[in-house]
Amino acid sequence: MRFKTPVYLLLTLFCFTQVSCGIYSLSGANIEGKNINIHQLDNKSRNVVPSLSSTLTDKVRSRILSQTGLSPVNKEDADYDFTGAIITYEVTVTGVQSVQVATKNRLTISVQIIFKNRLNEKANFTQTFTRFSDFDATQSVQNVEPKLIEDIGNQLADDIFNKAFVNW
Repeated sequence: MRFKTPVYLLLTLFCFTQVSCGIYSLSGANIEGKNINIHQLDNKSRNVVPSLSSTLTDKVRSRILSQTGLSPVNKEDADYDFTGAIITYEVTVTGVQSVQVATKNRLTISVQIIFKNRLNEKANFTQTFTRFSDFDATQSVQNVEPKLIEDIGNQLADDIFNKAFVNW
């Protein structure tokens, strides 16, 4: 009779581990398809940074592929299809001290994304995603630009991934 407790305990633990692995997803993504076509983002902003298009496209591609397990394809009939363009890349003044002395500047990047879900047309969307980052006005934009693009790109990739695949 003293062996019943460990057997029940082991059986209970086994049941919990089997159930919990099937219910939860680390990303919370809702994925039904098998493949995805992620097109290069066009740079249609007034200010053009040569590497911006490839950098942002790579961030979005990396975020989606690492979290979904989808296979990237270059065909128009993929289960999921992303196209889009960078429509804003601008530096503006956000903080002013006394008269006409800037203290903070802001880099803003906006991308317009067209998402087609061929398995569920209700999930299709066209949306503009915008993120920004502030930096000290004593720094030139060229000095801080790589870090700002990195940070903003990660935020945009997260926003785009969440809109397309996560049901919050």
